[in-house]
Amino acid sequence: MTRVTLAVAGAGVRGAAYARRALATGDAKVVAVAERDPGRRARFAAEHDIPPDRVFADWRELAAAGRVATGVIIATQDREHVEPAVRFAGLGYHILLEKPMAGDEADGARIVEAVERAGSMLAVCHVLRYTPYTRKIRELIGAGRIGTPVSVQHLEPVGWWHHAHSYVRGNWRREDESGPMLMTKSCHDIDWLIHIMGEVPARVSSFGGLSHFRPEHRPEGATDRCLTCPVEPRCPYSAKRLYLSALGDPVRETWPLGAVTDDLTEAGVLAALRDGPYGRCVYASDNDVVDHQVVNLEFPSGATASFTMTAFTPFAQRQTRVFGTRGSIEGDGRRISVHDFVTGGVATIDTGDAHSDHEESTGRHDTADDALLDAFVAALATGDPAPLDSDASESLAGHRVVWAAERARRTGTVVDIAPIQPRKGATNR
Repeated sequence: MTRVTLAVAGAGVRGAAYARRALATGDAKVVAVAERDPGRRARFAAEHDIPPDRVFADWRELAAAGRVATGVIIATQDREHVEPAVRFAGLGYHILLEKPMAGDEADGARIVEAVERAGSMLAVCHVLRYTPYTRKIRELIGAGRIGTPVSVQHLEPVGWWHHAHSYVRGNWRREDESGPMLMTKSCHDIDWLIHIMGEVPARVSSFGGLSHFRPEHRPEGATDRCLTCPVEPRCPYSAKRLYLSALGDPVRETWPLGAVTDDLTEAGVLAALRDGPYGRCVYASDNDVVDHQVVNLEFPSGATASFTMTAFTPFAQRQTRVFGTRGSIEGDGRRISVHDFVTGGVATIDTGDAHSDHEESTGRHDTADDALLDAFVAALATGDPAPLDSDASESLAGHRVVWAAERARRTGTVVDIAPIQPRKGATNR
């Protein structure tokens, strides 16, 4: 087996989490990092004992050094996924790429072509595939426990404060800076539906928009910033309440507070809210991504699925119902209920994910992140992509469905999707 070494391009929350998993298991060693933020870069290099000549301020500098590791984790901002992926593939790196893989189909195809030309493995971070919960649902469907799946209801409850943090005040608030919310947040979900149904949709329609976080819904008397706002104590989206309450909680200090400030004191948080983007009124920001959306999918088999993404929920796990000809499945991200139409019985399965209770309160997917990183490292160690649940072409197929759904939403039409089957990981019924 090959000794696995990793380089990290983008040492934010996601890149740091994957690197920390490698450090914890000892199955791979992080030997290089590229990160623009000097404080974050220095902390990451110290944590992983990376020598100064392997610490870079930009992914281009890392690429200019040649191939210094077996694989690279690309966790840069969304608009900076394509160029590094193509460049690192050309250098012979195997790639773990944060979603979304690209902003449009042409760029997605560039990545696929680059990794295929280089013979590199590429895994897009569709982490929901790697949970025990997902694997159990796939097992139940594959074993025929509910007969043939006919329809699916799937809900992503983003959470009121999470939406305000990431999609009104944060890095994913504007399509021109990141992308449509269906891609930046919910390409996980479209990929997941393809994964459990075993086929890529043939047609899609979609509806939704930015309904609430708009200037006309600003409460009377509200100011542009929470710290000076007389309405703030009664506002569900109070930045002051959200971020000050995170102090003293190690998990919430990492996220969401880590995105706001590195100064984890009351004075530091207040200074960031006074001057930075996370202290803005949610009704006086420059956001334009949707706050609710539904997507309707029709599969080649005739099965259908409906997906709902909404900001206006508690911060919780995704919820799913799969309706089959002999039974149905209901799940909440950890617990699964299987209804048998023959016996009338209900079997309840706890998938036993040790982190699930924690994740229900934080919305993070630590166990799946760990499983994905472990699978990537195992694939690199053996040279066999079998541990990975998807490849470049399959990820592109899921992204194509998202782009089609966005066209459908904007045009008010039903959009046909050309039949391109994924190469592995999904088997047609």
